[in-house]
Amino acid sequence: MSLWLEAPVPDVTPDSAAELWEPGAQDASSQPLGGSNCIISEEASMPQSSGGASRVGLEATEPTALLPGVEAPPEATGVLSEEQIRLKKLKRQEEEQAQATSVPPRASSPPQVLPQLSPEQLGMIEKLVAAQQQCNRRSFSDQLRVTPWPMAPDPQSREARQQRFAHFTELAIVSVQEIVDFAKQLPGFLQLSREDQIALLKTSAIEVMLLETSRRYNPGSESITFLKDFSYNREDFAKAGLQVEFINPIFEFSRAMNELQLNDAEFALLIAISIFSADRPNVQDQLQVERLQHTYVEALHAYVSIHHPHDRLMFPRMLMKLVSLRTLSSVHSEQVFALRLQDKKLPPLLSEIWDVHE
Repeated sequence: MSLWLEAPVPDVTPDSAAELWEPGAQDASSQPLGGSNCIISEEASMPQSSGGASRVGLEATEPTALLPGVEAPPEATGVLSEEQIRLKKLKRQEEEQAQATSVPPRASSPPQVLPQLSPEQLGMIEKLVAAQQQCNRRSFSDQLRVTPWPMAPDPQSREARQQRFAHFTELAIVSVQEIVDFAKQLPGFLQLSREDQIALLKTSAIEVMLLETSRRYNPGSESITFLKDFSYNREDFAKAGLQVEFINPIFEFSRAMNELQLNDAEFALLIAISIFSADRPNVQDQLQVERLQHTYVEALHAYVSIHHPHDRLMFPRMLMKLVSLRTLSSVHSEQVFALRLQDKKLPPLLSEIWDVHE
């Protein structure tokens, strides 16, 4: 296993000066709802007659206006006409109804602050994307070293089956080497002990391989492309010796990831989060690994909040894919065991990384 970590760390410099995103935040404020809770009450004044007796309500007054030489007194303000009474009742009913249906004022909630990417996070993401692209380009150069896919007249011959199996295992070796190169360039990875580096790589390799596989999924042809030019469908996987119980989950996971339409930055951050999983077997400094993973989780959360502002479920959906990868990793272990039963020997690197003891 020590052969993984002997290669020098490639010098990766982000080759894109353009900003990959424009962070934008929009404050939201809530306006309190409410209405007037008071009901206006009016008291009718009761005019006094010349004799001092009070007159209440709608009692008739003396027709003084008909007497000669006597001026008519001003209209009494305390006496309401039927129309006025009706209008007052309507107004009171409206106010009571408004009071019953009004919502009490709520305390104004503080404006929502959207996450933003710090300059350190921006630089880290640019570095991850550049490193990932460089590792991909380097793996393309290994294309000629991979055993060709057999074009024999008899595809079921023993030689053709062995050649297809060798083809797939060599593709897996190229993928593992690519993962190791990328992990070495993750900020914080080389600060871990050598034992923890190996423990993280051994247990996360298959999950990262499946994440990389999902990036190469073509929904139109339902195929997966490796090394830029090699495309394979479910039938090709079966011809290489893989079981249907492992093939179908691979394609279903790839299809589900393709539906999320993630970009290079989101894939790179997901891969980093998968690698820095403190609950992996044989990890010694779990606290430090958790701290490193938290750095990438925070960066992904801020990035997704900026680039998917109207999809609040995007971030949890992405993290749930890492849970699905754990299940696929268990299925892969069963597949490796089945290959041993078929007497198909894995190359030394894959045997070591997948703990296959011959």
